[in-house]
Amino acid sequence: EAVIELNEPPLILVVEVVSESTRTTDYRSKRSEYAVLEIPEYWIVDPLEAIVTVCTLVEGFYDAVVFQGEERIVSPTFPELALTANRVLSIE
Repeated sequence: EAVIELNEPPLILVVEVVSESTRTTDYRSKRSEYAVLEIPEYWIVDPLEAIVTVCTLVEGFYDAVVFQGEERIVSPTFPELALTANRVLSIE
């Protein structure tokens, strides 16, 4: 478990990997915590559901887009990124 320190440089991306014990925290609690810290993008990598959710901060709230299988992940923060959901989940 990593801790975000307020005296560190601002983060531009956070990636959370879901486990059965962290599901509620990763999908609900972290969203509001990261919005307060103004982290522009965070990913929820969910191997239990085989999906990657990209959350982008827009006017203080996160818009979420879900990717699965061979869908190319679209990241506003890293537009040149060429990853699929399967690649992130290591399902090939």
